[in-house]
Amino acid sequence: MCPVEYSQIRPISTLIERVRFLENHFHVAEDGPRVMEKLLALLQQVSIGGKQIHDANIIATMQVCGIRQLLTHNTSDFVRFSAFMTVVPLESAT
Repeated sequence: MCPVEYSQIRPISTLIERVRFLENHFHVAEDGPRVMEKLLALLQQVSIGGKQIHDANIIATMQVCGIRQLLTHNTSDFVRFSAFMTVVPLESAT
């Protein structure tokens, strides 16, 4: 595994400002009872366990919200869900 790189600690006011920006410019796909039902269905359809449950919850949320594409660095984590959505690799700007 690659070591985790941490950025400089930012002032809380900067973090709050950035969260507010995201809230105003993007729709937040939220968890709820419908997502739980989708998650339980996914658990019956796809062989997963452990930390993979978090990935399955993302897919369940996407399904409930009608989101068909996932932009991620972790493409291999979502291969098992390819029948339910499209993975779009997030490439580093180098």
